[in-house]
Amino acid sequence: MFLATLKGIGKQLLRVKVVDCNAEDSRLSRCLNTFDLVALGVGSTLGAGVYILAGAVARDSSGPAIVLSFLIAAFASVLAGLCYAEFGARVPKTGSAYLYSYVTVGELWAFITGWNLILSYVIGTSSVARAWSATFDELIGGHIELFCRRYMSMNAPGVLAEYPDIFAVFIIISLTGLLVFGVKESAWVNKVFTCINVLVLLFMIISGLVKGNLKNWNLKPEEMLNATSNSSLNISDFTPSKESIGEGGFMPFGITGVLSGAATCFYAFIGFDCIATTGEEVKNPQRAIPIGIVASLLICLVAYFGVSAALTLMMPYYLLDKNSPLPAAFKHVGWEEATYAVAVGSLCALSTSLLGSMFPLPRIIFAMARDGLLFTFLARVSGRRTPDISTMGAGLMSAVMAFLFDLKDLVDLMSIGTLLAYSLVAACVLVLRYQPEQPSVAYEMANTQDETELAETGNEGDVNILPQPDNRFTIRTLLFPSNTEPSPLSGLLVNICTSVIGVLVCVFSVVAVQGRLAVWSVTVLCIVVAACLVATFIVWRQPQSKTKLAFKVPLLPFVPIISMFINIYLMMQLDKGTWMRFAIWMAFGFIIYFGYGIRNSTEAALSRSDTPACTIKGEPMAKEREAFLHHEQTSTGDNEEDS
Repeated sequence: MFLATLKGIGKQLLRVKVVDCNAEDSRLSRCLNTFDLVALGVGSTLGAGVYILAGAVARDSSGPAIVLSFLIAAFASVLAGLCYAEFGARVPKTGSAYLYSYVTVGELWAFITGWNLILSYVIGTSSVARAWSATFDELIGGHIELFCRRYMSMNAPGVLAEYPDIFAVFIIISLTGLLVFGVKESAWVNKVFTCINVLVLLFMIISGLVKGNLKNWNLKPEEMLNATSNSSLNISDFTPSKESIGEGGFMPFGITGVLSGAATCFYAFIGFDCIATTGEEVKNPQRAIPIGIVASLLICLVAYFGVSAALTLMMPYYLLDKNSPLPAAFKHVGWEEATYAVAVGSLCALSTSLLGSMFPLPRIIFAMARDGLLFTFLARVSGRRTPDISTMGAGLMSAVMAFLFDLKDLVDLMSIGTLLAYSLVAACVLVLRYQPEQPSVAYEMANTQDETELAETGNEGDVNILPQPDNRFTIRTLLFPSNTEPSPLSGLLVNICTSVIGVLVCVFSVVAVQGRLAVWSVTVLCIVVAACLVATFIVWRQPQSKTKLAFKVPLLPFVPIISMFINIYLMMQLDKGTWMRFAIWMAFGFIIYFGYGIRNSTEAALSRSDTPACTIKGEPMAKEREAFLHHEQTSTGDNEEDS
């Protein structure tokens, strides 16, 4: 009895959702094109990462080697972007990584992914709003900060910000109103600000090349200490010590500082995944979503590398201002006239980034509420075909976060949530590519027969019309499978190996961060790497699905596995305080899921239905799964006819 209960709970937690990819109807307005998606991805990414974090990370973590930190973070983002692009072509629906997890690994992991995406987008919105407020305050002489510190100071170091940011709350409320008004209008505003943003970034890169000095990439500690003790150029009101400036040179804080900076710089590339949430608002999602993701990531990679290099060339890293590094850098090189132009341009860029952060958040909430995992009133759509209730709720959460918390804490907490979502998407791509497309002949027959004929032949699904694969487990089938198409056995092997790889990568990351180069640590790392290589080889030997998609991740299984490794390792670079905040957020989410979502999800309702839409070997199947399998088969057939 007890085991039966556990089995039932396990089935509930791992039940999957498969969407009808042929459905043309959508409750949301289909009005976006490919250029809109590229502008959305670029606009939401090129914001606070350049104008705020670049200065803070270069000064405290990476030094001039911030360009390497950005490259590492970009590499992780590109690998994750490829996985998102394949899912965007396969499942072009609203929901992003939440939906991708739901159709692959089950409801519990989908909820975890969606809950973490909500965390990431809320923090992204609030942190960019605080950056917008800080930049504007710099323009007017810091009056907002002085007022808030004098009359609204909060004495809770390590928990809350030093003072509440009222102006950031006003900004969030204004953009929430714009998103409620309409998607098309929001996209038009985004494109205008994105063009201004790109022009400002080009100006900064060219200025860095003109006014920069390579000597700033090879500074010595003695020179820095002597220069600051005899100079009045330290506009950041900071007297450096030997500990704060590191060892000097290009990597003053060593490889550890570069990796630590990369974990924070990863925030700068968060934004491309917002494209995946527009599946039901794009005219041609199977083509537009992959192109939008890949193009926006390439543009952002070039921009971040160029701007961070220009910033550290113009000004020594230890003098950078944490709040507004670029205006301070132009003052340092004597181009004070450019300060206001850069500040105004950065306000436009931050506005675009803020809009890009706010845009996907209500769509994730909408998708989860529509599936019953969150409260259903959040899935309401207005007369203008926008998710108005979820948009207003998202704006309220973001405003509270911006009002109370500090930017650095928010950035680290956002990184851990997004890295987890990226890891799950990579694992889902790995699992789904090796699964059999058609579990029963009944579904192939469904393409040419009506429902009556299907009902008559549904019980004949196990007739040996097609050659049956060898499903016996042997060393030969493990390493040298004879099938050219995925079978239930090969799919199960990939599922097991992917789970093992995920656990081993977690162990590797924890040991590498905590043990460093100790003898026991190196021994454990070697064993873990060997086990990972064996599991990867087993996955590599299994047959892949031949389904043709608009985009597929290349070099499977290596790209998803490397993406999982980088994402999880960067997660382990974050401090204990960030993990504690993350645990509190997840505990709150589990209360909602186990108290409401697990009983009210649409999949739970379908599983309780007395009249299942279809059966497969006597087992009831949901309508959406039937439609998805029908879509996969017909898509493959159409592609074969075209070829």
